[in-house]
Amino acid sequence: MYFKMALPAVTRAFFSNRNQIKQFMSEGSRNLSLDSRVHARTQSLKCLKRTTSQSNAIHATVHRRSPLYRSCESNGDENSRATRNWTYAMGSVIAFSLFSKAEEDTRTDAQKKEDEIILLLKRAKLGMMRGQLHGANGFLHQAIKLAHQTNNTQAIIYTYSLMANLAYVQGQLDNAEKLFKVAMSFMLSGGTPQDDNGVIEMSLKLATIYAGQEKNDLAKMGFQFCTESLEAKLEKFKELPAEEQSEELRKETRLLLGLTLDSHARYMVAIHRLSQAVVDYKQALLICQEEQGQTHPQSLVLMSDLATILDMQGRHDEALPLVKQAVELSRENGHPDQHVLLGNMAGILLHNDLFEESVKLYKESLALAQSAGDEEALEQIQEGLKEVANRRKAQKAEEAAKNKTD
Repeated sequence: MYFKMALPAVTRAFFSNRNQIKQFMSEGSRNLSLDSRVHARTQSLKCLKRTTSQSNAIHATVHRRSPLYRSCESNGDENSRATRNWTYAMGSVIAFSLFSKAEEDTRTDAQKKEDEIILLLKRAKLGMMRGQLHGANGFLHQAIKLAHQTNNTQAIIYTYSLMANLAYVQGQLDNAEKLFKVAMSFMLSGGTPQDDNGVIEMSLKLATIYAGQEKNDLAKMGFQFCTESLEAKLEKFKELPAEEQSEELRKETRLLLGLTLDSHARYMVAIHRLSQAVVDYKQALLICQEEQGQTHPQSLVLMSDLATILDMQGRHDEALPLVKQAVELSRENGHPDQHVLLGNMAGILLHNDLFEESVKLYKESLALAQSAGDEEALEQIQEGLKEVANRRKAQKAEEAAKNKTD
C-alpha cells in the first residue's frame, strides 16, 4: 500500500477543494529558487481525480508534492525573468487603487489599460483560489482581449499561462496543451532564447501533459529536450569567467534540472520502467541535497519516494533504512507533510510483514492527516489499514492450515 505520487505537471487534473486550488495558485508569483518554496503547502498539491491510465499508475505509488518543485508547476513564465516585473506590477496597481483614489489620476491611457488587465488577473487568481473557476475563466478572457488590444506581450504571455493552468487543473489537458504552446510561441517570437529557463519549464509542462495523454514519443522528446538543455546550460556556466557567473541563475537552472528528473522519474514509474525511475530519483535527490540541504523538506520527500520505488522493486533491505532516515529527519526538523512520510513508511513496513509497526505508523499518520484536513491521505491510510488486516487474516489462515496438516 503506497501513498500516491503526484506526477508534476502531468494530469493532476482536478482539485477537490478550494485549499488545493489556493495552494496551486499561490505558487505563481514565486521565484524558481527552491529556497523560497519551503514546503508550506504541498501536494500536497493533492489532486484527487486523475484522467489517464498512466497518471493512475503513478498516483498508486506515492502521494506528495512539495512547493519547492511545485512552483514550477504553476506558472512557468511567472518564474522567468521576462515576467517577474509583470508579477510585481500586479501588486503595485492594487496599492495604487487603494491609496491614490483621492489624488488626481495622471496615468496615461496605456497605463490605465495595463492596470485594468492587472486587476482582471488579480480577480481571476482570487476566483481560482476560491474555487470559482467559471468566474476566473471569464476574467482571464477579458484580460487576454485587452492584452491583445494593447499589444502588451508580457500580459499576453502571463494571461495565456494562467489560462493554461486553469485548463490544466480542470483536467482539460488538450486545451492546456494548446494554451501553453501559445504562451511559449509569444515568448520565443519576442526574443526569449529557446534555452531560457521559463521556456524549458513550460516545455516540461508540455512533456508531462503528453505523458498523461499517453503520447509517449512526444513525452520522451520533451523530457529529453529539457534535460539536455539544462545540462548544457550548466556546462556553459562552468566555462564563464568568475565575474560573469550568476550564482542565482546557476542554482535556478540546477534545481529546474532536479524538477525535470523528478518528473521524468514519475513518468518512468507510469510506464513500469522502475530501474530508470530509481536512477532519476537518485540524481534529483542529490541535486536537492546539494542545493537545499540534507534536511530540506523536498530532500526528505524525494528520499521517501526513492524508498517507495525500491520497495516496489522488492529491494526491501534498501528501502526500509532509507524511508526510516527520511521519517527520523522529518521528526527532528518538522515537516508539513509528516503524515505522508509516515504513511509511506507504514506501507514499506507492511511489505516487510512488520504488521504491528505498520499499524502503529498508520494510526499516527491518520491522526496527523485528520489534523491537516488531508482527505486524500486519510483515504489512503484507511486502505493501508485494510490491507494490513487482510494480510494478517491470510497469514493466520495459512498458519492454521499448516498446523492442521502437521
